[in-house]
Amino acid sequence: MIRLLQLLCLAGVLLQCEGQGLQTCLVHPTYRPAENADITVSCGTDQMFLKVLLCPMYFGGYNETLMALNAKFNIPACHGVADWTVNPPVLLFNFSISQEALTICGNNMNITSQVGSGVFSEFSQIQSVNVSGLINSWDPSISTITYRQQLMYQFSCLYPLQYLINNTELSVSGVSLAVKDNNGTFISTLSMGLFSTPDYSNKLQIPGSGLQLKTRIYVKVKATNLTNKFNVLLDRCYATTSPYPVTSTSYDLFVGCTRDAQTKIHTNGISQEAHFSFEAFRFVEHKNLTISTFYLHCATRLCENSTCAALLPRCVRKREVESPEYNSSDVATVSSGPIKTRVDNGNDTSSASIPQLTYAGIATGLLSFFLLDWLSTSGLA
Repeated sequence: MIRLLQLLCLAGVLLQCEGQGLQTCLVHPTYRPAENADITVSCGTDQMFLKVLLCPMYFGGYNETLMALNAKFNIPACHGVADWTVNPPVLLFNFSISQEALTICGNNMNITSQVGSGVFSEFSQIQSVNVSGLINSWDPSISTITYRQQLMYQFSCLYPLQYLINNTELSVSGVSLAVKDNNGTFISTLSMGLFSTPDYSNKLQIPGSGLQLKTRIYVKVKATNLTNKFNVLLDRCYATTSPYPVTSTSYDLFVGCTRDAQTKIHTNGISQEAHFSFEAFRFVEHKNLTISTFYLHCATRLCENSTCAALLPRCVRKREVESPEYNSSDVATVSSGPIKTRVDNGNDTSSASIPQLTYAGIATGLLSFFLLDWLSTSGLA
């Protein structure tokens, strides 16, 4: 009896939807058999968005109420919302890629690894996250046979979890790097902030005459607008004499367990923020210059919460031991603008708070951002 009532209710909804939508679809060019191109998938940082043409569903004898994620027809959250205001009309789905939301509608999340190559060849494994599922149709026929062809739309998002983003100047105390969504990459914002206090509350101010040597600089790398399944893990932080690390002298602050004596790693891989500090120094090649300018870069990855501990380097001693391998889960080399140190110990004549910059780009490999000289535009040079 209950089953019969459910079928009668569904029949009523079906008739109502068909009355509203069928008339629109009958005269629309997309009123035809379903095709692979009928579904559009957008992969965001913490949500996935699916858009499926409605009229092919009506052509096949279905409507929006008969479509659900992974055949979860009895769960309202797994149904889409019809949008008849756009041309062509579409059925919209969106869901969080948190573990709980994926489980509700039966979507799958798998983490895969492959050998690093190119700019990531130093990492033994590069991880990717694949989120996949189906949009299924439910045949309301109550007879033994049916002539409706089942509709099934497969979708997936592959999130490469290794990026390398370079070349932002470091006369800026903070640089925000927007890693744009491109149907398979995270939209995330990695920001590098430079601070003068250990509680990371006061932004570092760099005088026009440069910082005094051995000034401790506190660095925070933070990910925002990102699903809570991932933490920030710093693989390597280093300084270079030019914004372009490949063609300039470099000095490692730390790589895995190996670190400079004045570098302290405070937090790493346990949240969506990582913290470390180091003392301001000069490059020897700048010995004839009053001010030594260098640029800070951090190779940053995102690690899935449950695997972060395994990805952290196992340091037998505090120094001189490198992690045997790296498994990555979203790497970007975030860089800040020029850091300037001076020769003498004179008093600061002027100072300027370093502005925050934001850059956007598709994070599918090595990205370069060519920036204007902040000092020339601010008049501090």
